[in-house]
Amino acid sequence: MLDHKIDFSVIITATNANPNGDPLNGNRPREAFNGCGEISDVCIKRKIRNRLQDMGEKIFVQSDDRCDDGCDSLHARVNQNEKIKAISKGKNTDRNAFAAAACEEWIDVRSFGQVFAFKGDAVSVGVRGPVSIQQAVSVSPVDIISMQITKSVNGESGKESKASDTMGMKHRVAFGLYVVHGSINCQLAEKTGFSAEDAEKIKEALCTLFENDVSSARPEGSMEVCRVYWWEHDCKTPKHSSAKIHRALKIKLRDGVSVPQSFEDYEITLNEIEGVSPEIIDLM
Repeated sequence: MLDHKIDFSVIITATNANPNGDPLNGNRPREAFNGCGEISDVCIKRKIRNRLQDMGEKIFVQSDDRCDDGCDSLHARVNQNEKIKAISKGKNTDRNAFAAAACEEWIDVRSFGQVFAFKGDAVSVGVRGPVSIQQAVSVSPVDIISMQITKSVNGESGKESKASDTMGMKHRVAFGLYVVHGSINCQLAEKTGFSAEDAEKIKEALCTLFENDVSSARPEGSMEVCRVYWWEHDCKTPKHSSAKIHRALKIKLRDGVSVPQSFEDYEITLNEIEGVSPEIIDLM
C-alpha cells in the first residue's frame, strides 16, 4: 500500500504537431486567452491509460480502437465482471463492495476514480481516485499554423471532378514547451487500494507518454517527454503543499531568445525544498 504522498511534474515538447485539438474550434490546438497552448487533463489521462494497457494492465475506460475484451460499452464491461455482477443487487447493492471490486479489477479506476452510473441501474457508485493531474500549459505563447488540404481522389464513384467537400484544414503548433503537474494522495490511495507498485507504473507511463500514440496530427517524434520530476515525501501528509512543490520548478526563456524553437531555448531551475528532493528523469 502507498504510505507516502507523491508529487510530479512533466515537461513535454510539441514540434509541428497538434497536441490536443479542440473539437469546438475546428480541431485547432487548444490555447488560452493569453496565447499559451493547453493539453487537457482528460487527454493526458487517456494517454496514461493507453500506456498502462500496453503494459498489460486491465483498463476500464478503453478507447474503442484499443478494446481488448470484446465489450462495446462501459456498462457491458461492468456486467462482464462476475464478481461485480454478484455484488449488484438493485437498490440493495453494497456500494463499498462494488467500489472495492472495481478498484481491484481496473488500475485506472483505482488511480483516477470513476462514476458507475448507467441507464437501468438502481444505484450509482462513485470512486474518488488518488491520482490527480492538471492540464498541461505551455510556458510561452504558441504559434498555431493552419494548412488547407485537399483529397486527390473522389470518395464516391460516378463523379468526374472532385467535389467541393474535398477541402479541409490541418492545424499544428510550430513549437511549444508544456508543463503538467500532478499528485498522488495517500488517503485516497488507501480507499482504492492504489499501491506503491501502481505509482511506479504511473511514473513509467508518464516517461513513455507518447509511445504508440502516432497519428496524422502527431507524427512520430513530434511529441516528446523531455523530463520528469518525481517527488516522494516521507509521510502521508507532508508539511509542504503540492502547490509549493510544483512552484519549485522554474522555467523561463533564455536571454536573447524571443521565439523558442527547442527545449534548449529554455532555462530550467529547481528551487530546493527542505526535507524533499525529486528523482529527475532526463529523457532527452
